[in-house]
Amino acid sequence: MNYHIKASSISNQDAIIHIKQSNIDFGTTAKTAETLPNPAELFLSSFASCMLKNVERFSGMMKFTYTKSTLEVNAIRLENPPRMDHINYILTIYSKDKKLNTALLKKNIEKFGTIYNTIKLSCSITGAINMIENV
Repeated sequence: MNYHIKASSISNQDAIIHIKQSNIDFGTTAKTAETLPNPAELFLSSFASCMLKNVERFSGMMKFTYTKSTLEVNAIRLENPPRMDHINYILTIYSKDKKLNTALLKKNIEKFGTIYNTIKLSCSITGAINMIENV
């Protein structure tokens, strides 16, 4: 598989990533540091997107239903050289499906997630999957 994106910026302004029919603004200036995502946050967003996409994918393969999933991702960044050192996540699945095997789901996400596997080559990843039974 091949992927293609475009990005653009104007001097002293923020930047935009162009992906298919979507545009994602991101911060490159100090004036938007508190309002727009920065490159590190976009990196973690890619990790989160991979995990949530795989929840959807494996819900069909593992034959479980859910109403929603949420993900919280935290990372530790080192200064010298600047890089992500550790990522921790908590994935919460809202479901009343007794067939949902969270241990197997975690194993599948960790084994088959493209972004997950790319990142684990350069930093450690820990996490947990919680299920909240909803009615």
